[in-house]
Amino acid sequence: MKQLEYPFTAAKVRELRTGQAVSLSGRVFTGRDRLHRYLHDGGKCPVDLKDGAIYHCGPVMVYENGAWTVRAAGPTTSIRQEQYMAKIIRQHRVRIVIGKGGMGEATRKACSQYGCVYLQAVGGAAALLAEAIESVDGVHFVKEFGAAEALWVLKVRDLEAIVTMDSRGRSLHKKIAMASKRELKSLLGR
Repeated sequence: MKQLEYPFTAAKVRELRTGQAVSLSGRVFTGRDRLHRYLHDGGKCPVDLKDGAIYHCGPVMVYENGAWTVRAAGPTTSIRQEQYMAKIIRQHRVRIVIGKGGMGEATRKACSQYGCVYLQAVGGAAALLAEAIESVDGVHFVKEFGAAEALWVLKVRDLEAIVTMDSRGRSLHKKIAMASKRELKSLLGR
């Protein structure tokens, strides 16, 4: 398990390879559809995403005793952000994208060109993943976008995931898709 501490610099990220297990600690930012569209269309980001990680997550939050608590923090399907991600990686120098299901060709190319990786988090384990969150250090756009779509600033300790797209242009998602097509042709006798 490769341990990574924020900030997630280009040098740290370029050492990672597809299939490698990683454990993140430090600052992570959440973002879903509305935040990605806003940033892509030129909206001003209230935090510096450089050398940061965007987690495709709409956490379940509870406000109690004057503070936010995370109840669940599972990954959401990343491909919905494909049309926005490459530009966000380039403009904001994001180094890590976390989600589920993988991303497409534009993101793969941006990861290679700008030094970024995509990490696959475990889907269906939202309560377990929330245990890695030590604190909520801020929230932006909660009134504009709603709690699930807001930009949450989280402090994590040992948030585990697998590198499925690396900064050298390799993609486990692409590899699995090609193997699946070959197997399907074999099964169909083609």
